[in-house]
Amino acid sequence: MKRISVLALALGTCIVPVAWGQQPASKGDPDWTEFHRTDMQRWNPYEHTLNVSNVGGLQRKWSYPTHNVVYAPAVADGVVYIGSFSSVYALSASTGIRLWKYHISNGGLASPPAVANGVVYVGANDGVYALNAKTGTDIWGFDLGADVSSPPTVANGVVYIGSGDFKVYALNANTGVKLWSYTTGLQVDSSPAVANEVVYVGSNDHNVYALNAKTGALLWSSPTGGAVWSSPAVEDGVVYIGSDDDSVYALDAKTGGLLWKYTTGGNVQSAAAVADGVLYIGSEDGNVYALNAKTGTKLWSYAAGYVYSSPALANGVIYVGGGNNMYALNAKTGAKLWSYTNGHPAFCSPAVTNGVVYLGAGGNLYAFGLK
Repeated sequence: MKRISVLALALGTCIVPVAWGQQPASKGDPDWTEFHRTDMQRWNPYEHTLNVSNVGGLQRKWSYPTHNVVYAPAVADGVVYIGSFSSVYALSASTGIRLWKYHISNGGLASPPAVANGVVYVGANDGVYALNAKTGTDIWGFDLGADVSSPPTVANGVVYIGSGDFKVYALNANTGVKLWSYTTGLQVDSSPAVANEVVYVGSNDHNVYALNAKTGALLWSSPTGGAVWSSPAVEDGVVYIGSDDDSVYALDAKTGGLLWKYTTGGNVQSAAAVADGVLYIGSEDGNVYALNAKTGTKLWSYAAGYVYSSPALANGVIYVGGGNNMYALNAKTGAKLWSYTNGHPAFCSPAVTNGVVYLGAGGNLYAFGLK
């Protein structure tokens, strides 16, 4: 890994001044640039091609083999970025042709990528990497000597990421210089969500944390009944997150107070998609759930097989991996609209943009679109 230089440390204290809060790539931009997308809720309000009436016609456009687990893709400017053990790939979104590949020599890849301002950020077994999005060349590396499986979140010129050394880090996105870190009680696999100058993140120590995005100061912590691998979704003053105590939690974003809790029949490692007053999330018990976002009341569930995949919502359709299948479900009713079987576990969380669904399974990344 390229180490941060003394010069970078000297210059890295200057951060690009932008408004605090959630950071969409641009207003109306349909790209899916990171695990949460850029709205912290795993939905794409700008997807207008695929809908409830035509999604049944999805066909495989292309697939790309990595021969290892494929992590959740990011899509930006006509390129799909994926991580697979020890490598980062950039593929043409329209053809699947590989544009570049970056091999991580010091340790295997451990996280999905995030893309912002022409840079790809990814976590690995030894730290965090920043790569040129066009060429795949090194820009900087931050060496932790610990696994980084938390998907990075980029907001306001800062990369927020969790780590196996029990910490949440804020790094200057331009230089990789550490701005602050906060120590939890155990490993942090959850992807931080950033909204209204606050970083929300879960930890394996059974807690959800709210940290000041500028300083890392603790604002509140809220206990759950198990490890929190799930990544938070933030919507309308509420933080939604799953736990391996088989439950989904809704917490007050300002205080961390419990608003409601819904218990499924299995671990909830999935992250939620939230829109129009409904929360969609998967469970190890084999179901995708739709819950009333205000009350936690179940609206419907769909038996999809064990669901570690985090749903993606776009134009009235839920996309999710379950068991050995990929599904498109009617967001209002839970009815199956489309499915694809590839014979391998579909753990990967999908991205949906510009009429195409990208999802990995069995060492392959798949792109599905209309004929």
